[in-house]
Amino acid sequence: MQLRLSILFLLFIAVTFSTVGNPPVKGTYQFAVLKYNGGGDWYANPTSVPNLVKFCNQQLSMKIDEEVPFVDVGSVELFNYPLVHMTGHGNVVFNNQEAENLRAYLVSGGFLHISDNYGMDKFVRAEMKKVFPGLEFIELPFNHPIYHQDFEFNKGLPKIHEHDNKAPQGFGLIYEGRLVCFYDYECDLGDGWEDPDVHNDSDEARTKALQMGANMVQYVFNGDRD
Repeated sequence: MQLRLSILFLLFIAVTFSTVGNPPVKGTYQFAVLKYNGGGDWYANPTSVPNLVKFCNQQLSMKIDEEVPFVDVGSVELFNYPLVHMTGHGNVVFNNQEAENLRAYLVSGGFLHISDNYGMDKFVRAEMKKVFPGLEFIELPFNHPIYHQDFEFNKGLPKIHEHDNKAPQGFGLIYEGRLVCFYDYECDLGDGWEDPDVHNDSDEARTKALQMGANMVQYVFNGDRD
């Protein structure tokens, strides 16, 4: 009877750790997804950033919190996150307070990654003009450090989804010599980070997307944003 109880106890422990086990890693840093107004689906790609975080933790031995919250663009909570991801397919609207808050966040050291999920380009460009009226998105050259961290991308961004069948482009907003916003266009890194069964992307495409995302994260944390 005692042996049977011991076996049952061990089974209970095994089941407990298999069901409750592998909780989200609590890391030193935490990323967030930007919530904005205008009707665009800011909530698209729910598995994207969590998967990127896991990849960075596993492949680069980073310690990023695997819980990825949403954060309002106008909230003071924005300043809690060193990197914020923005995506969607449609309209984006920042009011004056939100634009000022996002600007303050970026000027004070924050970093914004925008991934065009197809359809947000003209909207997000107009709204980022509210944030930095004097800045223009510039295409980053292929020798930019963001493409040459642990993973080499000698031809710039990988092509993940077809969209308009144009070449992928990586744009940046540079404030006082520092890259504060990276915008992937005609690429869709965010889709490439999603769970495999969401878009049925090839393993090669997903790996390239995650590697490029990891480069971006390394670039942000290395402080090499010139």
